[in-house]
Amino acid sequence: MTKMVIANRIRRLRFDHGEMTQQALAEKIGATRQTIISIEAGKYTPSLELAFRIADAFGVGVEEVFYR
Repeated sequence: MTKMVIANRIRRLRFDHGEMTQQALAEKIGATRQTIISIEAGKYTPSLELAFRIADAFGVGVEEVFYR
């Protein structure tokens, strides 16, 4: 079985929400800026809990942040 690639719209959502910085998002969800950088770049797939925290930070569903 091949690894599933999970893409995200975090960068777009940050800019749509007042040009939120990676640091501001990280602080809001209790993560590090490096974690946000890695997720945005597709180098790290967040846990389900972290994915929900990211979605909640933008007031959207998880499926609006992450997709295949």
